[in-house]
Amino acid sequence: MSAYDQFTTEVHRQLQQVETTQRPAIEQTARWVAEALMRDRFLWAFGTGHSHMIAEEIFYRAGGLARGAPILEPKLMLHDQAIEATYLERKSGFAEEILLPHPLAAGDVLVVGSNSGRNAVPIEIALGGKARGLKVVGITNLNQSRRWPSRHASGKRLFEVVDLVIDTCGVDGDAAVTIDDFPHRIGPTSSLTALMIINLIVVQAIEYSVQAGHLPEVYISSNTKGDDHNERLLEKYRTHIRHL
Repeated sequence: MSAYDQFTTEVHRQLQQVETTQRPAIEQTARWVAEALMRDRFLWAFGTGHSHMIAEEIFYRAGGLARGAPILEPKLMLHDQAIEATYLERKSGFAEEILLPHPLAAGDVLVVGSNSGRNAVPIEIALGGKARGLKVVGITNLNQSRRWPSRHASGKRLFEVVDLVIDTCGVDGDAAVTIDDFPHRIGPTSSLTALMIINLIVVQAIEYSVQAGHLPEVYISSNTKGDDHNERLLEKYRTHIRHL
């Protein structure tokens, strides 16, 4: 099977497995988010490395929640000195510094993404959210996370400290494709599955809210007729969501 066919087959498998096996956890998360929205609370999201895309995915997008708030730390992203992000996400004590500028509060929901679930910062972000009274959900690759020890002093991995776990159903090491006469696996899948999961949470939460008689605020594409509509939302939430 070609690399092309291997990758598409494996991605379809994982997405289908997420859809069928993770639906109860996704729907429960969506119920928590809907409850938060109906109480004028927020959905927060955080991830390190490529998992930071989970946080960006809920933020300032067409059809996305105005109350979707990312926690983005440039030092843990990959656009500048990527190797430093790898080392820094293992550092205990840094998470609280990341959380301080963000007004997380009881009644909010926090989603933490980490493919491996073993590094200190995502684990401590989750613990920090729980300490503040939030419902905390982890998006992680259980097939990988269960195979490797935690890098946190507690000895626990992300799936062991959150209120609810959503499995990306990936393979150990993330890369899923093999090529004859090439020694390494290629074709990582975790971003694709994680982004589907976070979007499923959001769309289902909006539906639950509407069914309960509450119409959540969402953005409209700024490349259509969204400018005036979006500007009102930006003005309303700029003091609460620091990245606006």
